[in-house]
Amino acid sequence: MQFIENRTFDELQIGDFAEIKRTLKAEDIELFAIMSGDVNPAHVDAEYASSDMFHKVIAHGMWGGALISTVLGTELPGPGTIYLDQSLSFRGAVGVGDTVTVRVTVAEKTEKHHHVTLDCLCTNQNGDEVIKGQALVIAPTTKVRRPRVTLPEVHLHEPGARFNALVKAAADLPPVRTGVVHPCDALSLEGALEAHARGMIIPVLVGPEAKIRAVAAEAGRDLTGIEIVDTPHSHAAAETAVTLARAGKVDMLMKGKLHTDELLTPILHKETGLRTERRMTHIFALDVPNYPKPLFISDAAINIFPNLQAKRDIVQNAIDLAIALGIEVPKVALLSAVETVTSSIPSTLEAAALCKMADRGQITGGLLDGPLAFDNAVSLSAAKAKGIQSEVAGQSDILIVPDLEAGNMVAKQLIYLAGADAAGIVLGARIPIVLTSRADGVMSRLASTAMAQIYVHHKTTIGGLT
Repeated sequence: MQFIENRTFDELQIGDFAEIKRTLKAEDIELFAIMSGDVNPAHVDAEYASSDMFHKVIAHGMWGGALISTVLGTELPGPGTIYLDQSLSFRGAVGVGDTVTVRVTVAEKTEKHHHVTLDCLCTNQNGDEVIKGQALVIAPTTKVRRPRVTLPEVHLHEPGARFNALVKAAADLPPVRTGVVHPCDALSLEGALEAHARGMIIPVLVGPEAKIRAVAAEAGRDLTGIEIVDTPHSHAAAETAVTLARAGKVDMLMKGKLHTDELLTPILHKETGLRTERRMTHIFALDVPNYPKPLFISDAAINIFPNLQAKRDIVQNAIDLAIALGIEVPKVALLSAVETVTSSIPSTLEAAALCKMADRGQITGGLLDGPLAFDNAVSLSAAKAKGIQSEVAGQSDILIVPDLEAGNMVAKQLIYLAGADAAGIVLGARIPIVLTSRADGVMSRLASTAMAQIYVHHKTTIGGLT
């Protein structure tokens, strides 16, 4: 156990010193900005900082001041010290990667009130002064030795960062003509119009024109130049949108304010729908705090109890999407409750069969492993603890769930308990379908649209949609 111990007033001698070293990380700047509320762009905006006088992001000046306080409170004099005064002169900037040495030296002692004056100096790795000053404290008179408190780990996560990157990746692609089905509420209409404003889609609004215009007026949105295909109700809107897709007049569909089954019923019609030989499947894309990359989960919205052939399509659709989004060889974890093939747990048998299907070329483009329990799929330490040797375990890109119930629970837990952002699309039809929920905000809708847009262009480039 580590301890923290002070030096009392009587123990201190002129010239005594203590020092610490810290290397500045980007996370330090972010944490200081969160704690203080100081979002001066010189510290948190790389684009602005590059044109500022230092030409780089620099630490807040008081980050160094806080390090001086650390030495005074934990090293010299240490616990029991009372801060009275501090002067600071800032001599140079500290950038990410700089190593700062903070030294405090006893300069003067005054018996009355046990005052101690300490010289404070911060230098960088080149020996250049960055902060200089003096501190006046009341030194402790009672010896203190306490266990050093272990601080909690802090994991920083910028909400929406990966989704913003996804939207940015789609920015250079031509817009995709998109049938927006029954956009008769503000959120679905604004999501479509925002995607249009960003050059992602050319919207074709399909639904009751009077309702659509009323929603736009209430939201203060202009529909000038936007094509509207008038239909009497949501069922007709779904049927009309499918007809437009079959005729090649739209290359994507986007769900508005209607139930998912209303939209899927005409899509799944054997004669007039958009079915292909492949099973239609839903794919969640999640930006999960503390997970180092996007995480895809399938199928948590359409296929309730998929059989082996359906799971093959679920896996292949997810792999195709991940590849389109730039993941060269997606790592696919086939989830179950255990990591061993067990005859009494069907999902383990299907996982083993899917791995063999991949070996035989019936599933292509990804790296499969399973059965894997959830912890082993996403945690390297958990996989190591169980002795699992795998290129997938602990670093999965895609999680394939046993059934819709399990997938929905996993996805919703990550969203509501882990703070994940979620986007989702449906693949396996002639064209991709942006399938969002009523709870999804504009950014989730934009991310879903970006995935579909990128997928359309990727499939067009390699020779046609699924």
